[in-house]
Amino acid sequence: MSLAIVYSRANYGIEAPLVTVEVHLSNGLPALSIVGMAETSVRESRDRVRSAILNSQFEFPARRITINMAPAELPKQGGQFDLAIALGILVASGQVPEEKLQDYEFVGELSLNGGLRPTAGILPAAQACGAQQRRLICCAENGPEASLCEATEVLSSHSLLDVVAHLFGQQPLLPHPPVAYAPDAQATLDLSEVKGQLQAKRALEIAAAGQHHLLMFGAPGTGKSMLASRLPGLLPVLTREEAMEVAAIQSVSRQKPQAPLGYPARPFVAPHHTASAAALVGGGPQPRPGEISLAHRGVLFLDELPEFQRQVLEVLREPLENGFIRVSRAAAQMEFPCRFQLVAAMNPCPCGYWGDERGRCRCTPDQVNRYRGKISGPLLDRIDLHIPVQPLASGDLYRPVTGEDSPQIAGRVAVARSIQYQRQGCYNGQLQGQKLMHHCALSARQQSLLETATDALGLSARALHRVLKVARTIADLAAREALEDNDIHEALSYRVLDRQCG
Repeated sequence: MSLAIVYSRANYGIEAPLVTVEVHLSNGLPALSIVGMAETSVRESRDRVRSAILNSQFEFPARRITINMAPAELPKQGGQFDLAIALGILVASGQVPEEKLQDYEFVGELSLNGGLRPTAGILPAAQACGAQQRRLICCAENGPEASLCEATEVLSSHSLLDVVAHLFGQQPLLPHPPVAYAPDAQATLDLSEVKGQLQAKRALEIAAAGQHHLLMFGAPGTGKSMLASRLPGLLPVLTREEAMEVAAIQSVSRQKPQAPLGYPARPFVAPHHTASAAALVGGGPQPRPGEISLAHRGVLFLDELPEFQRQVLEVLREPLENGFIRVSRAAAQMEFPCRFQLVAAMNPCPCGYWGDERGRCRCTPDQVNRYRGKISGPLLDRIDLHIPVQPLASGDLYRPVTGEDSPQIAGRVAVARSIQYQRQGCYNGQLQGQKLMHHCALSARQQSLLETATDALGLSARALHRVLKVARTIADLAAREALEDNDIHEALSYRVLDRQCG
């Protein structure tokens, strides 16, 4: 047999399309060529594969070897094809039987001594493999991660020699036990550790209950970062489907440790304010997920919001509305999920002490306007709640901690979320169009109230819809079917920056 066909998987965004590795041996001067839009890292596999075959005590054929990786138009990069290429050469040269190859897919990078090394994106590969009713053979270090996919039989190996022994039936590889669904515990940071700040804590509860975006502003040291870090502890644990989405993104981005692991908890991602637009939304010649996708189903925390470059912040507009980002490059166009909750924090002015009673602020009105002007109106419109965080009195810092802990608040949040999902099939923060107007129906008096507030605050239509969504969540937390005037008043009180701009 001078022709062999072996199956593997490529990385394409968070997908793992099938790659058919065809190996043909022919007469002629010894040479090895790889065709099929292979990147440099794939073409370099010829040297790794040759050394791995020889060091595993097999013969490397002294013939002309042609390796085709189909489909030809799909870009291929990385070392995950090494194992499939090596097996193709061994099968084509008659050293390994071909009968069972059709039942397997092979993903793994080879070391020069024939050992297997882990690769990125093994979880999407395992999911796609199971959908094709095949078994996956991968590196032993990738085994725990691949076994999160219960529909796929995962066989993990330490070396090329072990894989060949399995194909001969001499020493079968044992299936890696699937990981039962047991989500990781939520954040251990508790909201009761934050002293005072009752309005901010209330806003965090509303944000968690309705999946709303939140902006906190106040002087340095008032607890904005502490409050933001407690939000994951108020959110329900991920469902299995949500956990698999998060795990797949982390797998492609090499965020998961290559050790026995469980299902992930809700992410909390806090990029530095020097991050570029490509780092935030994803990019590169072959686009990779950015920070907003790593925060999928979790929290994206942007501290020192005005310190981000304005063009970087503007790329958040569409993801905040749509829950996905489409990254286009000359070579590829990819779509990444990014259904996250934005929590942002900022100072009221460049020095941070605008409005301080002791007169510590020396910023001019122009400096304050330029500082706040770094956040555009369209972006501010898309943030549901604007919360001032005031400094505590020195005496309050030494008083015992009081107030509800995170599990108590999380219980109310879970009930409110259940009400929303049973009523409308989504959370209030995602309500659009007719659904929004139907589930946030207003009386004539309430419509008049909102019209007056819109004129006084200069609210846009989008900001007005955000007010309605927040009011709906406030009513759900109180288990009320219809909106009351107090719900609308409270929702309007969370548009502080609109009021100051007006």
